[in-house]
Amino acid sequence: MFDKLIDLDHKILIFLNGLGSETYDDFWLVITKQIYWSPLFLLIFYLLQKKLGWKKFGYYILFTAVLILISDQTANLFKNSFQRLRPCNLEELKGIIRVVKSSSSFSFYSGHATNSMASTVFAFMILKQYYNHSYLLFLFPLIFAFSRIYLGLHFPSDILTGYLFGATFGFICYKLYQKYILKTT
Repeated sequence: MFDKLIDLDHKILIFLNGLGSETYDDFWLVITKQIYWSPLFLLIFYLLQKKLGWKKFGYYILFTAVLILISDQTANLFKNSFQRLRPCNLEELKGIIRVVKSSSSFSFYSGHATNSMASTVFAFMILKQYYNHSYLLFLFPLIFAFSRIYLGLHFPSDILTGYLFGATFGFICYKLYQKYILKTT
């Protein structure tokens, strides 16, 4: 059963990674770097500060920093425990997938997917009461994490597991923020 899941994971990776072309490689190399998402982050910060006020927004920043720290270090703990090779480093996939970027660290599970989903869920849970289209925030983790498959750095299961952990961490963070910050005046 486990072998069938691994095989399916590889087939989905080969399909999704195979959708790429050299024409778009530079675009996806930009997408995968957090710094280029700064305008989106600044917009989200602006919208949050506008609705929360400076004090609650300051706490939001603190909660987000702790959230990213916890989600990132949990992903690293899993990576070092499972030690799953990245697709770009797997002999059986060499010559089959397009490797646009390489990394020597381990693959399972994606810290990019975890951090992007955690921060998105946390921001979404706050903003959804103020903005009808706040669900569009989820385009960020979808595009950001897809870049990891495109580049040959992660398997789809790495991304999905990262999403699951990230959504869980983001929701827990929101509940704590709601209990201790939003309920206070």
